[in-house]
Formats: sequence, structure tokens, C-alpha cells
Amino acid sequence: MDATTSGTPTVQYHNIPDQPITAIVAAPVSAFLRQVRHCFGDSTPGEFPLAANPSIVLHVLTTCNLDPQDLAKLEATCSFFRQPANFAPDYELSISELAALDMCQRRAIFKPMTDEERQSLKHRCGGSWKLVLRFLLAGEACCRREKSQAIAGPGHSIAVTSSGAVYSFGSNSSGQLGHGNTEEDWRPQQIRSLQGIRIIQAAAGAGRTMLISDAGRVYAFGKDSFGEAEYGVQGTKLVTTPQPVESLKDIFVVQAAIGNFFTAVLSREGRVYTFSWGKDSKLGHKTEPNDVEPQPLLGALENIPVVQIAAGYCYLLCLACQPSGMSVYSVGCGLGGKLGHGSRTDEKYPRLIEQFQLLNLQPMVVAAGAWHAAVVGRDGRVCTWGWGRYGCLGHGNEDCESVPKVVEALSDVKAVHVATGDYTTFVVSDDGDVYSFGCGESASLGHNTAGEGQQGNRHANVLSPELVMSLKQVNERVVQISLTNSIYWNAHTFALTESGKLYAFGAGDKGQLGIELANNQTERGNPERVDIDLN
Repeated sequence: MDATTSGTPTVQYHNIPDQPITAIVAAPVSAFLRQVRHCFGDSTPGEFPLAANPSIVLHVLTTCNLDPQDLAKLEATCSFFRQPANFAPDYELSISELAALDMCQRRAIFKPMTDEERQSLKHRCGGSWKLVLRFLLAGEACCRREKSQAIAGPGHSIAVTSSGAVYSFGSNSSGQLGHGNTEEDWRPQQIRSLQGIRIIQAAAGAGRTMLISDAGRVYAFGKDSFGEAEYGVQGTKLVTTPQPVESLKDIFVVQAAIGNFFTAVLSREGRVYTFSWGKDSKLGHKTEPNDVEPQPLLGALENIPVVQIAAGYCYLLCLACQPSGMSVYSVGCGLGGKLGHGSRTDEKYPRLIEQFQLLNLQPMVVAAGAWHAAVVGRDGRVCTWGWGRYGCLGHGNEDCESVPKVVEALSDVKAVHVATGDYTTFVVSDDGDVYSFGCGESASLGHNTAGEGQQGNRHANVLSPELVMSLKQVNERVVQISLTNSIYWNAHTFALTESGKLYAFGAGDKGQLGIELANNQTERGNPERVDIDLN
């Protein structure tokens, strides 16, 4: 019952300070209140002061500095105050810290942690369970962990269902489909050897695939290399079925990113490791070209937790979670200004991109294209920078930008997701609309005003963001876009809807669309449904 309708005076809780449990328990108790107040263990719930009032929850979440959309999804929050908790009391924690710890324990990545690992993560995040909660939620939001996803790789594709099953299709010359052979196949086929293993993340590179299970194990197949094998450094051995990466067995991995010359993985604790960067461009550690042992990324991020990594052509972006807020670090090749530091010089160690502070923008999602990069801020603004060829930055021209610049053409759009490829960018709004701009080769932008048998403007370059009307016509909210991020392959694009439907368009010459094309077709200009239900 609402306090106003019941006649009970409204109490404002937004200025409640954090108090230790001991301070509350030790307070004098009115005669009409029960002397025993249970809030832990298997005791009867609902007998803790203010337990039923959601204002405490609002105080907790406000202190966590979470996005309102995330708050609406945390229905379990209030249950802390009306149901038995599953951990022993800690009388040194404030109410908001207790609630944050309770919510952390409901996250899939946090659950299997030992007490020692949890305390280590707490220390790494800044000494607060509220900061740990923000770290966990940020990683889930930007990487779609525990949710369905589609990966448009170079010539082949990977689709992961919400239950953790994996389908692959397209080019298979190196066994990158994981079916035990090297036969190309346009039909999405489940990787049977993974039955019993739940996959939560996938990454696709040229001729190779990496999958990550909910237990933090990494499985790789295709070219037996952690770098790009086009250059002949490695890749002579083919692995045609998923095999666990033994060098990563002691690291609980939650994300992988495959770039040119290197692969990066992100651990559960927010540490970044890289493999085989190459002899000329060491990435924050000393390695040789044939070194495939994971090496921790040194420098500024050694003691800062990272929630997302994104790899482009010879560079890496890291979305970091600090007590002061979210930030982005970049390392690697600075050609075209893609590192975002105002110059084109290389960086051997991660360096903070300072421009976001000047723009008063809190980064929430980061994307690394081959030559340009993009970020979505908490307020829905989109920033792009790097090589602006074909209009991939969305600023109405082809100029390079060496620091992040807000895409003014999207000022009336609140973005929630961004994807980048080889001179191509896609933006998804909070209402599920999709905008694209950049290179129109292979019809991968989705702008096709003519019929399927006609050319129309499907290959035209787009200098400013345009609404993808062909996706608007599917009459369903789009939640994720994935597009090919390689300079060596024609691009194709996936659009994943809220209900788990997958639509594909762009290059399909190797079967990477998951759609059978006619003999004279090599691409699809209009989105077509792929026969997989990812939910």
C-alpha cells in the first residue's frame, strides 16, 4: 500500500548516510517493535527496520552510480530486505554495502569465486562492494554475457544461443567452423563436440575462432596461431574441433578479442593478457613473434579493472572501471589517430584517452574498427575517432580525427550500442533503431532503396548516419549489431533482435550469411532471416 493513501506520513530517504549495522542494532528499540530483528540466515524475513521501504534500495543504487535502465532490471535488490540472505552477517558493513554484496552474489561470474578471490576483486575495484557491483554490471552490459550473440567474422560466422549452444557457418579452409573438417557450409550447424559446455562469449578472426565457457575456459580452433597468420608467422597447423587453450587454464577468462598480429583476453578480475604481438611492436611486455604464452598487459592498467576489450588493426582499446567513473585506454599502432591521443604515434603501454573528461562523457561501450574507433556514453552520445575514410566517423566528411569527437548528427538519438568494422560504423538506439555510415561495399550498410535484383544505392558510401530502413521493416527491436572487422575480407552484417531472431546482409560468397544464395549472387542487400532461434 502506498504511504500517501494509507495516511502514513511520507519519509524521505535520499539523504540517508551509510551506517554500520552495529549502529542500527544498538539503537533504542520502541516497545511496539519486536526485540529480535532477523536479517540473515534462514530466519523469517521482513523483520528488519525499514526493510520494506524501497527508498533504501534507491539509496544503494544511486551510490553505485548505475544507469536507470540497469536499475529497473535489478528486481532482486528489494529481495535482500524481505528474504533471507545467503551469507553470514558482517556487522562492519553499511546497509548499502550489504545490499550491493547481495546483488553481486547473484551475478554469474561472481558466484563461483572463493572468498579470497572476492576480497581480491573488491580491493582491485576500490574497496567497496558497490564498486564491484558496478564493475560486474558494466561487463555484462557491454559484452552481452549470458545472452545470445552473433559474430560476423572474416568469411565465417559464429552464433551463440542464450543457453550456450554454438552454431557456425561460412568459410572453413582452416577448420574455423569447428566441425572436424575443412568443408565450407552456408547452413548453420551446431558444434556438437561442445555439448555439455555452456559458451558465453565468442571471437572470430581470419581463419580462427575462440570460444569462452561460463567456467572461464577458452577453446580455440582453426589456424593454430594467436596472431594473424596471413603474414606467415604461424598458422601451419590446423585444428578442426574446439580444443582448450592450455596456456590459459589458470586464468578465468570472460572475453577474447582477435586483432591483427595479436589476440587479447580479459580475465574475470579485469586483467588483460595478450599473445604474440610481433617482433616490432611489443605490447607492454617482452615477447617474441612465436610466443603464444599469455602475457599480462603492463603499465597503467595493472591495478585498474577492465570490463571490455576491443581489438582493431594493430591496436587495442580497454574500457576500464575506476572509482571516479568509466574510462578508455588505448595501446598499439597510432596510424590515422585511432588511439585517440591527438597524435599518430604508437603507444607501447596503455594510455588514458583524456578527451572524454573534456567532453564530460562517461564511456559505457567501446568498439575498435580496423582503422577507427567509437564509444557510446552513458548519456547516449556517440564519439568516433581515427581514419575517417568513406565517412566512417559520421561527421559528414572523410577527415581524420585524432581525438574522440561527438557525432552531432546523432544528437537526437540515445545510443546504447555501437559496432565498427573496416571503415564502417553501426549505432543502435535505445528504441531499437539502427543507423549506419561509412563504406558501402558489399551492401553491408543495409541501405538498399532499390529491389533485390537492382543496384540502387546499396554500394554507396554514407558520410553521415542514416537510419537503416530495411531493419526498421522487421518490426522488432534490434539489440546487437556485428559486422566484419577485417581489411582482407568483404564485409557482412548481423542484426540480432530482442526475441532472438537473426538477420543477415552483405557479402555471402563463402556462406557466411547463413543463407543460401542463387548461383549468380555473392551478397544480400536486404536483411534476411537466418534459420536459427538464438533464444
